[in-house]
Amino acid sequence: MKVTFLGHAAVLVSDIEEKYNVIIDPFISGNPAFPKGFELPKIDYVLVTHGHADHIGDTVEICKEHSSTVISNYELCNYLQTKGCKVHPMHVGGVYYFEFGKVKLTPALHGSGIHDGDKVIYGGNPCGFLIKAEGKTIYHAGDTGLTKEMELLKGVDIAFIPIGGNFVMDVEDALIAVEMFKPKTVVPIHYNTWDIIHADAEKFKDGVEKLGLRCVILKPGESISCEGV
Repeated sequence: MKVTFLGHAAVLVSDIEEKYNVIIDPFISGNPAFPKGFELPKIDYVLVTHGHADHIGDTVEICKEHSSTVISNYELCNYLQTKGCKVHPMHVGGVYYFEFGKVKLTPALHGSGIHDGDKVIYGGNPCGFLIKAEGKTIYHAGDTGLTKEMELLKGVDIAFIPIGGNFVMDVEDALIAVEMFKPKTVVPIHYNTWDIIHADAEKFKDGVEKLGLRCVILKPGESISCEGV
């Protein structure tokens, strides 16, 4: 099993049990950070943290091409079902055991409005995801500010943490979050896609390492293996 950063907040978890591929927040079309020439494998599940366009991204197109199933909050799943997607609705705090592993929706402090033409549709509560598969735990925080609930996270092997500020945590708050639950490996996301979310990933890495933890800065298209994490 490996994880690949696809720019902004998009993350691919692939070769789960050498069979399943899961993508989180598949912002591909229109994503200036998406790696050129990268081809997605067959996607079995699409996990969407909230309704904003840079996170729903290409969910509908992926589902149509791969017959993927969307995992998200109830309201967002209802919306995506009207677009022809297969869905598995959940909500924050909910847990379900899928064929590839265990998924839990975690709290996120953000919005979730869906822009559909000239309308804004209620997108339910934003969330993060805890994925447990092959004995490893992956945490994708989604778009969120610093939240006290992060203290409840335990045993996280790889954490994808937003650091870009303005809409999400900045570097300083992201370091507080990391100190709360001490994941084995931290990967910064949701920064430098646009100027408004500019952040210094090296400063974040230095701060994480001062906590005695490992930080890996992935360029879009780069991967890390879950073995040995």
